[in-house]
Amino acid sequence: MSEEKRPPALAGRELPATKSIAVGLLLATLGAIFFSGKAIIVKLAYRYGVDAVTLIMYRMLFALPIFVLMAWWASRGKAGLTRKDWLGVLWLGFTGYYLASFLDFAGLAYITASLERLILYLNPTLVLLLGLVLYRRKVTAPQVIGMAISYSGVVLVFGHEITLTGPDTAWGALLVMLSAVSYALYLVYSGEMVKRLGALRLVGLASTVACLLCLLQFALLRPLSAANVAPEVIWLSLLNATLCTVAPVLMVMMAIERIGASMASQAGMVGPMSTILMGVLILGEPFTAWVAAGTVLVIAGIFVFTRGGKG
Repeated sequence: MSEEKRPPALAGRELPATKSIAVGLLLATLGAIFFSGKAIIVKLAYRYGVDAVTLIMYRMLFALPIFVLMAWWASRGKAGLTRKDWLGVLWLGFTGYYLASFLDFAGLAYITASLERLILYLNPTLVLLLGLVLYRRKVTAPQVIGMAISYSGVVLVFGHEITLTGPDTAWGALLVMLSAVSYALYLVYSGEMVKRLGALRLVGLASTVACLLCLLQFALLRPLSAANVAPEVIWLSLLNATLCTVAPVLMVMMAIERIGASMASQAGMVGPMSTILMGVLILGEPFTAWVAAGTVLVIAGIFVFTRGGKG
C-alpha cells in the first residue's frame, strides 16, 4: 500500500510503533555502551592501588540502595516468595552477580579491557554449551560455525596480548572466562524464575544478595583500614554503580519491552567496539591489527551464532 493510499488511522498507528522501535534501539545501544564502560572504570581505579575485593565492595555498596528500591518497587502487590523462590534468588545472586562480578574485576587486573569485553561477549555460546551439557539441547551447524569463528577471534587477541604482557594474561583471561561461565549459569537457571517473579523483581532481589555478599567478603578478607582509598576510587565506584551497573540494566530491560530480546541483543553488538574505543582513548591501550581482526571475528561469529539459532 502506497503512502498516499494508506488510511490516516493506520498511518497514525504506525508512527508510535516506529517511534517505540527507535527508542528501544537507542536504549539497547546506550545500555551496551554504558555497561561496557565498567571495564574502563575498573582499570582506571586500579591505577590508585586498590584491589579487587575493595573495589567491588565500593561498587556494590553504592548500588545496594538502588537495588533494594528496585526489589521493593517490583514486589508491590505481589505474592510473597516461597522458600524455593528464596533459595533460587540466593543461588542466582551468588552465581550471576556476586561471583561473576568478582571474577571479572579480578581478571581485569591482568588483561586489557578490550580482551575482557571480547571474552564476555562469548556469553551466548556458553549458555548454549551449558544447555547442551545440562539439558541435552540441540546445537545447529551454523551455531557451531559461529562459535568456532568467535573463539578464534578471542584466541587471536589473547595470543597477541600474551606476547606483550607475559603469563599474567593467561591468568586474567581464565578469571574472566570463569566470570562468563558463572553468568551463563545464572542465565540458564533464571528463565523459570523470571517468568514467575518478573525480570525487575528478580534482578533487584538477586543483585541485593550479591551486594551483601561483596560487603561480607570485604569484612572477612580485609581490615577496616583497607576502606581508606583515594578519593578518585570513591568517585569511580559511584560512577560504576550507577552509570555502568544500574542504568544499563534498566535500559536493556526497557529496550526488550519495546523491541524484544533478539533485536536488543543485536544492538548490544556495539559493546565490544565501544570498550575498545574507550580503552584506546581513555586508557591508552594499543589498537593493533590483531585486536581489530579478533574483534571482527568475535562479532561476526556471534552474529552467525545468533542467526543459526533461529533456523
